[in-house]
Amino acid sequence: MKIIAIQSNIKEAISVIERVVGENVNLPILKNTCIKAVGGSISFTTTNLEIAATCRVSGKVIEDGAVTVPVGLLSSVIGNIKSDRLNLETKGNVLEVKTDNYNATIQGLPAEDFPPTPKIGNPGSYLEIKGVFLKDAIREAGAAAQASDLRPELNSILFDFSLETLKLTATDGFRLAEKTIPASAFTVKDLEPFRALVPLKTGFEVLRIMKDDGLVRVCFDRNQVVFTTDQIELVSRLVDGNFPEYSQIIPKKFTTEIVVDTDELSGGVKLAAVFGQKNGEVAIKVHPNKKAIEIVSADQALGENAYLLPAKIKGDAAEVVFNWRYLSDPLKVIRTEEVLLGLQEEANPAIIRPATDGSYFYVIKPILKG
Repeated sequence: MKIIAIQSNIKEAISVIERVVGENVNLPILKNTCIKAVGGSISFTTTNLEIAATCRVSGKVIEDGAVTVPVGLLSSVIGNIKSDRLNLETKGNVLEVKTDNYNATIQGLPAEDFPPTPKIGNPGSYLEIKGVFLKDAIREAGAAAQASDLRPELNSILFDFSLETLKLTATDGFRLAEKTIPASAFTVKDLEPFRALVPLKTGFEVLRIMKDDGLVRVCFDRNQVVFTTDQIELVSRLVDGNFPEYSQIIPKKFTTEIVVDTDELSGGVKLAAVFGQKNGEVAIKVHPNKKAIEIVSADQALGENAYLLPAKIKGDAAEVVFNWRYLSDPLKVIRTEEVLLGLQEEANPAIIRPATDGSYFYVIKPILKG
């Protein structure tokens, strides 16, 4: 293999693929990136056997070939080179990196030993969506998720596609979030309705590596999903399991509805968290007569905190206790100026959603006080 490429292009490619590496002591090659130069195409690929990431870069291919080298070492070398133009050449399993005033050799392993990237079963059937819409949906649904090795179906994001909508839903058993993307925001080709569980880690990689302004093509088969752009391909196994049936837990009516400034509520929860670090609890007290809510937290060893902020209130006075972290997470992804907080009786789930956007909601269980 012999290629000439721009340093910034290679650096960007490595930044895309470098986190998808394996820790298998029996397969040290999983810590490598496979560099391939074929025709006019140069690609960098990594895999951990669950996810595979490929990034293609432009450059001049003088001689076809392939090699694998440690991605961490290559990243450090490329990241510190100041020259714009790089020459990469293989001699056996050794990669030589040259500039006008620099030369390095990196010991690699044969490309034929690198695990092949899985191919999707039906690449002609796909959904295509702008990167910003897909990333926003993953970010908003993912606000209710956290990694779980005990229940794999909770360590995932449900992609539920119909001809009218694409819904992304996630839960950790204590809260749940759903984002609905209308059909006007995506196009499809030969795609039937489906439900698939995409691993959380895969979703977070999509957030990290996909660009907002480009189109992302999403293809599924029974076992895999692939996210593709002109430059990037991310292939992942799907989670095997059944997502919990959640329609019955979504609140339909409320005893109290509160509309409040999103930033004000977020700031109030952060202040309450200072005194609620130990027990993780924050109370929302609703005062309809004062047209305000009070955010309260206390710790016997530290002290107490009360934050009063104006609100539009419909319904009864109430006091509900939440985990402050769970209360804070949706406020990080809701972008409208005001947020609606719908409360039921003390033991029943509450809902948080944008005051002017029904495409997203976040269900949260209160903490029951004896």
